Amino acid sequence: MTNEDTSANMSNGESSANYLEIENLVKYFGDDRAVDGISIGVPEGKFLTLLGPSGCGKTTTLMCIAGLHKPDAGEIRVGARTFTSVKKKILLAPEKRDIGMVFQSYAIWPHMTLEQNISYPLEVRKTDPSEIDDRVNEVIRLVGLNDMVGKDATQLSGGQQQRAALARAIVCRPSLLLFDEPLSNLDLKLRQRMRVELKRIQHEVGITSVYVTHDQAEALVMSDEIIVMSKGRIEQTGGPHDIYAHPVSRYVSNFIGVANLIEGRIVREAGAGRGEIEVAGEGERILLPCLLGEGLSEGDEAVLSVRPENVHAFREKPEGPSMEGEVIQMVFLGNYLDCRVRWGEFEWKVQAHPRERLREGERVHIRLDADHTLAVLP
Repeated sequence: MTNEDTSANMSNGESSANYLEIENLVKYFGDDRAVDGISIGVPEGKFLTLLGPSGCGKTTTLMCIAGLHKPDAGEIRVGARTFTSVKKKILLAPEKRDIGMVFQSYAIWPHMTLEQNISYPLEVRKTDPSEIDDRVNEVIRLVGLNDMVGKDATQLSGGQQQRAALARAIVCRPSLLLFDEPLSNLDLKLRQRMRVELKRIQHEVGITSVYVTHDQAEALVMSDEIIVMSKGRIEQTGGPHDIYAHPVSRYVSNFIGVANLIEGRIVREAGAGRGEIEVAGEGERILLPCLLGEGLSEGDEAVLSVRPENVHAFREKPEGPSMEGEVIQMVFLGNYLDCRVRWGEFEWKVQAHPRERLREGERVHIRLDADHTLAVLP
């Protein structure tokens, strides 16, 4: 989905079931166009991730949703409310947007207990004290901090602080929940566990959520939908499986997971989204069957993209198109062998089964799974 396509659909007056709507959002910092006319729609209760490297515009987009940055163009709507409209000169203050936020730094106040940290937003809103107790107890149970009731914030571990920050963000039952790299300060094992926990909690409370990260594993595990961003623009939008299995460009292939990427040319269209791509290596040119990505046709320059788990190594030449190369690296990782096979100047990344017992220095034939080999835009 391109920025222009999404904008065109909205401008033609199509009805939308989206709860969060961002239309033609633009944000400059000096002469730098940090967000470049993007449009986004998120259905109610869904979990959207903005994914990309530093400087791609994902956090700036989040800050515009929160009202912490003033856009230079565009509109932001949540439900029936317009949060921002540059054209209509609407800019709702952050505290009036009914948004919960969880940041990279959890901002847990050390002089307060767990309950005091969580109840603070309700107290600011002058919520009835009896309701405050019920709500705080409810979210403490939801985030699994029952054992820490009555503890000072200084007694909470990093993971517990992260849960407390989430509890504080949802205790007011906001209309929208925003996350800005909330797991980046945790160690790997805790981060992996918290990915699943955050998604579970979000699903239970049913709050529409926008999550910002540069971690593709987080995006794949947690999201209903992912938007991959680059230089302030949307590169691709889709579900985790679609983004991983059907990237539209070299950039997305390279950013999501690990991929073999080799330049080539489409030499034949076979219909039904299939064709052949010609690539070169080891002093030969070879035609490989592939799926044709969006915007490609016969004669176009393209990039072949195939995941290591869809590259198979054989000691004997298999049937069909294959390439012979030398195993230059082999690492045992338990359930698979992480291999590198040199073919001319190109190194194929291969995941082989341990029973293959491949050895460095030996010659092997590699074959690509045609149903998972994709030609994409350069």
